Order: sequence, then C-alpha cells, then structure tokens
Amino acid sequence: MDMEELQTFVEVADAGGLSRAAVRLGVSKSIISRRLARLEAELGVQLMARSTRGAALTQAGIAFREHAVRACAEIEMAREAILPAGELCGRLRLSAPLTFGPTHFAPILAEMARRYPRLHIYTHYSDRFVDLIAEGYDCAIRVGYLQDSDMIARCIGPIQGKLVASPAYIQAHGAPESPDELVAHQALMQGTESWMFMDGDATVTVHPQGTFKADNGTALLCAAIAGLGVAYLPDWITDEHVASGALVPIMTQYPLPPAAAYVIRPPGQHPPRKIRLLTELLIEHCPAPRSD
Repeated sequence: MDMEELQTFVEVADAGGLSRAAVRLGVSKSIISRRLARLEAELGVQLMARSTRGAALTQAGIAFREHAVRACAEIEMAREAILPAGELCGRLRLSAPLTFGPTHFAPILAEMARRYPRLHIYTHYSDRFVDLIAEGYDCAIRVGYLQDSDMIARCIGPIQGKLVASPAYIQAHGAPESPDELVAHQALMQGTESWMFMDGDATVTVHPQGTFKADNGTALLCAAIAGLGVAYLPDWITDEHVASGALVPIMTQYPLPPAAAYVIRPPGQHPPRKIRLLTELLIEHCPAPRSD
C-alpha cells in the first residue's frame, strides 16, 4: 500500500474535501483525486462519497481512517528514527500570528529551513485562532494568554505589553487613570475581549467598549497612532512608537498581567521531532524579558 496515498486519504478525510486537502498538501486537486482512486481500487471499497459540496467518509472510510491515522503516525516515527542525527524531512505545517509574525517569527522559520533543507515548511499567518486538528496544522505559535483547551502548550518566551494612546487622543479626551475609567473611553479591540490589569497582587478584568475593531494588532496600532482610542498591545509592536512619541503609555500603575508566546500542538504522548526542534529554535531566538 502506497503511504502517499494513505496520507492523502487522511488529509482529505480531515479537511472534508479534495480542494482543501490539495491546499494543505500543496498539490493539485487532480493529483488528490487520482491518489484516492488508486487507494480505493486497491482496497476494493469506496472510502469517500464525493459531491459538489465536498467529500464525506463512507462507513468503510470511517472505519479505515482510524487505522490509516495510526499507520501514518507510525511511519513518521519510523522515518525520524532512521534519519541521521541532526536531519529532518517531510512536511511541517504551522500557523503563526499575522501581527509581528512575519517580522519576529519568519526569520526563525527561515533559519530552520536553512538548517533542514529536506524539511518542507508551510506557514499560515493569521491572527485568527485556527483549529489545528480540523484544519490540518502540525502546530501553531500563539501569543498572549492561553485559552482553555486540550492542546499541549510549550512556552517559548515572555511577552510584555501596555496600554497606549496618542498624544492627540489624550489631549482631546484625557487619559484613564484606573481600570474603571476605561468604560468612558474608546477602546481599540479585536472583538469583544476582556482586558486584564494588575492591581497589586489582584487581577482586575475590564470589558471595554469601542467603535473601531480589527482582527489584527498592527491595524489596532495604526488606529491608536491616528488618535482613535486606547489600545492594549504588546511591547514588540509599540516600543518604537513610544520611543518616537507617537504613542504614550497610560495607566502604568496598573500593568498588564504577564503573557507569553507558545507553541501549541494537538494532544499526543510524544511530539514529533520537527516540532521539538522548532520549539527549541524559537526558545533560543525569542527575546528575553526586560529588567525594567
């Protein structure tokens, strides 16, 4: 049985369609279709019911998928076991944040590609929290505060942040001096998130309101510089603008709780070697916390 055909079947089953599986694998839809057809011909059974809306597993496909997933995982582990020390091969598909991902994480991923030329790396940059299993990612780099989930997380570095606003906004509206005053200000947000602040050893949660929202930190940064409101952002993207005077830290007596960057992966007893090495490389290159 051809392992490429087996892996293709698993991708189509998880993606729910040939087109989405083709994007994941980086091949054409016709190649996906031929691989599936060969596998079904060899097994003598229909695994997928195709339609214009996608592809759904048949009863035989549901039963076969569980075995196929285990077989693919075993083959991946076997390949790792026989590789010479320091080598990687195969495919690494990961999600990274669009906000400062291309500037802070992309150089590290490029270094990984340089070190392991046989490894095919595909990175999807988005501030949306992707579903790793449903969308076929090996892992994700996530920044901020972890949400409750059954995913396995490894911290790769601390992230500090602050509340900022432009001098023009402060001149026109004043600056909030405590968390309860934030409700009277325009908050620049990604959605309906809560903001947390430290008041001594206690954590204070605020539900801010605002008319400008964006699903990307860089867009919120631009809105803050334009004087549209106050923003709750990591230092990585605000430091240079604070240094230039375009933004001013506010409510500094109520610092943000400690946050971090993490590598997130689906649950499993042992992480694949490619994810372990990626995590180690990210830890090596991520910035250390400042002493101030």
